[in-house]
This record gives sequence, C-alpha cells and structure tokens, in this order.
Amino acid sequence: MAQVHHRFADIQGHRLFYRAAGPADAPALVLLHGFPTSSFMFRHLMPRLADGYHLIAPDHLGFGFSDAPGVDDFDYTFDTLTDLTAGLLGHLGLDRYALYVQDYGAPIGWRLALRAPEAVTAIVTQNGNAYDEGFVEDFWRPVWAYQRDQGPENEQAIRQALSLDLIKWQYVTGVPDESLVSPDTWHHDFQQVSRPGNDLVQLKLFRDYATNSPMYPRVHEYLRAHQPPLLAVWGRNDPIFGPAGARAFVRDNPKAEVRLLDGGHFLLETALDEVAPMIREFLGTRVPAR
Repeated sequence: MAQVHHRFADIQGHRLFYRAAGPADAPALVLLHGFPTSSFMFRHLMPRLADGYHLIAPDHLGFGFSDAPGVDDFDYTFDTLTDLTAGLLGHLGLDRYALYVQDYGAPIGWRLALRAPEAVTAIVTQNGNAYDEGFVEDFWRPVWAYQRDQGPENEQAIRQALSLDLIKWQYVTGVPDESLVSPDTWHHDFQQVSRPGNDLVQLKLFRDYATNSPMYPRVHEYLRAHQPPLLAVWGRNDPIFGPAGARAFVRDNPKAEVRLLDGGHFLLETALDEVAPMIREFLGTRVPAR
C-alpha cells in the first residue's frame, strides 16, 4: 500500500494542511474536497492512485486540520479559498495538474481553471456541479432563502446543515447499503464544524455560494474553448447535486465522459472499487502515469 504523507504549509500567513502521495516527478492530481468534510474524504482513494500520480489533497481554510481563523480575521469566500489553493500549488511547484473536484471543491477548481486554463491537464468531477440544472431544489431552497435574507428564521433553517443528523444525512442518503458508510465520516466532520466560531465560517460560505451560479457561464465557455478531458462520475442518488448536473457537461464538452453510479453525495464511501479504476483508466489515456 502506498504511503500517504500528512503535511502543513504556511500560505499567505495561514497554515494549510494537505495530504500528499506518489512520486514527486509523476503527473499531478489535485483533489479538492467539499462541505462539510476535508481531505479525509480521499483517505482511501489516494493509495489507489499513488503508484503513478503525484497526489495533493489540501484542507480548505476553515476545514479539517488547516487553520480556521474567525470571520473577523479572514474573509471567507470561494475567491479567497481559491487564492490560498493557488498559493499552495505555487509553493509546491505545481504548474500543471489534473483536478478532482467534489461539492465545494468544484467552484474552487473552476476558479483555478479560469485563472490558468493552460495549467489543467484533465478534470474529474465527482458530484461537483457547474450547471444550474444540477441543483436539487429541495436541498437548495433554504440555502437560497438564507442568501436572500439572513433573518433569524432563515438562519435557523440553514444551521441545521451543521447538525450531526444532517451531516449523517449527506453521507447515507441514496447509498445502496447504509452499513457500508463508516460513522467515522459524519462524526469526524461534525467535530470539525463544531469548533468554536466555525459555525460563522460555514454560514459565510453558504452566503457566498451565491457567487458560483453566476460564474457558470464562464465555466461553460472555458469548457467549450479548451475542451479539457473531463470525467463526470456521479452518485445518481445524490440529494444535493442531481445527475442532470453530470449530463450537462456534454453540452459544452462533447467528449466528456459521464458515469452515473449507484450511490449518493460522497460516492467514494460506497463505490471506491468502481470509481478508482474509472479514474485510472480515464487519466491513463489523457495524462499517462509515470
């Protein structure tokens, strides 16, 4: 089994945690996690790919083991999180890399691609949305309401997303067998978002998520102009980003591959044995391993 290293880097005055695996001179794959998790979500995938790729999986600021300054000390937006991610990649000397994006990692990855399209060699999007039709309205309706009006009623509704029950719901909804998902996942995430002041960090990002949909047309233009190799591998039962969001990639990137698997939002927890070979096959013909 390949070794995974657990490291820190000081970027723009903040300490970022990241997991690293694979030969430093191999093609790079940057893995960007979603809410409410961290690079922990890639703990089983990284050893599966590390024999031929150089893998970097950071924790976004405010998540996992990275610093989590309060909202008075850092302006949490998807732009500023992208700034830090770009800073980390620069610090590590990565100027060419494939992307694996999921949930929050997607708008960060799209911003990286828009800033430096020539840097991106391929994209794996696992329930990482870029189209309005990907939003499952039942989930997003209270988020949209909170973005419009941060009154007490809307805030209380959105705070439920930080509860242990709702974090568990993200992991187990739509999976073929709930017993395949370790409780370590939702308890780990709940512990992290329950740190003092982190609730305000997450509320700030819920509000700033409103900046992502208006960015989508630029992402679509990037996909049309650059046609990056793209694999959309999706849990078809995801209650947050539905399969229409996966199919939509073909509209702007006709060569995109779309694979809908029996699973939910955190597909790696139940379908790792299917997803890992798909990624190896996909990358192997576009970004050959070392």
